[in-house]
Amino acid sequence: EQAVAVAGGIIGGILLFVLTGITAYLLWKKFCHLHSYEKLTSPVKTTNANAIFQDQSASEIQLKSKRSRSVPFIIPPTLHGRDWINLTNEEQVQEDSDPYMIPQDGPRSSFHSLAGAYVVGTINPELYKFPEDKSETDFPEGNIGRLWFSVEYEQESERLLVSLIKVRKLQPPADSCSPFVKIYLLPDERSYLQSKTKRRTLNPQFDENFVFQVSSKMLLQRTLKFLVYHVDKQKKHHLLGQVIFPLKNETLAGHNKLVIWRDLEKENLEPPSEYGEIQFSLSYNDYLGRLTVVVLRARGLKLQEESHAVSVYVKVSLMNRNKFIKSKKTAAVQGSHNPVYNETFSFKADQTELDTASLSLSVLQNIKGEKTHLLGRVVVGPFMYTRGKELEHWNEMISKPKELVKRWHTLC
Repeated sequence: EQAVAVAGGIIGGILLFVLTGITAYLLWKKFCHLHSYEKLTSPVKTTNANAIFQDQSASEIQLKSKRSRSVPFIIPPTLHGRDWINLTNEEQVQEDSDPYMIPQDGPRSSFHSLAGAYVVGTINPELYKFPEDKSETDFPEGNIGRLWFSVEYEQESERLLVSLIKVRKLQPPADSCSPFVKIYLLPDERSYLQSKTKRRTLNPQFDENFVFQVSSKMLLQRTLKFLVYHVDKQKKHHLLGQVIFPLKNETLAGHNKLVIWRDLEKENLEPPSEYGEIQFSLSYNDYLGRLTVVVLRARGLKLQEESHAVSVYVKVSLMNRNKFIKSKKTAAVQGSHNPVYNETFSFKADQTELDTASLSLSVLQNIKGEKTHLLGRVVVGPFMYTRGKELEHWNEMISKPKELVKRWHTLC
């Protein structure tokens, strides 16, 4: 019995010693796990890490004092331990393989309460805002309205798709306004498509689609014309403004849908002259010494022959002391009494030469197999060469440097 008691005591002591060792080992492992994040590979990195989070804490305090709306960027716990993160554009960014660092000192934001997550920076929402559409707010003085539309051409079916979107800031003759829009595809002025009438609004929203059948060969020679009308109580139509949009300068192939806005222009009610009229803009850049001419359109031209073989173009010539300096030509428009060009030309002209320089714009008709025929001409320049509207246009260009000054002129 004594031997059994001694053996039992020895076995019990051994088991107690083993259990004590196992418990001590587990406590040691747990202690090492808790302090593993404090053991960095380099003391330099520890210093940098503390500095980073001290700076971060200071920046958080500063941002809070300024009431900034920046949003902390947080790595969630589910992404901890991943070396690669797949992005939406199928690119990859490798993270640092060092152990994750947790800030020890400094104030903690409410975002630190997320278990296992930590703040790595902030995102400024102001950097991700869409730029403001100034076409909705910037209206020049004297503006009578602005029209938005889109244009798309289907090459296979040869259809021109026009979407009338909206009109803003209309200036009606009365307090109320019930607008609608007529759409022409020039040079055909006999047929048009018409929108619905919007009741009692200065800012109508149309969102209507229209289709014109036109071949790809003739497309670039056509021009869209929008006429905005107001219907009064007696159901009379009053023209509020118009938009002229030539298709030749736009890339319409490949199903490219262009959304465009244009300011409305008043219709010129003066009777056309004997030889017609031409509209163009002048601008002078005194810093670059550059004279710019934008040939817009002509109307009421007296063609010598009614034929599709007839083409009309404008020749712009720079003169100095009645000596020819340089000339440029627009593209020819076939068989139209009201051609639209919308082409820009620039000439080198020193500021000291503006008192002796002049511009001559000649409208010329060309028939295959025959000589070129002059339909009309206008000269703009200083007092030495011109008077009236031509002189006023030139002087206004000089008084408003770098601005486009647009006017109609009578051909002679």
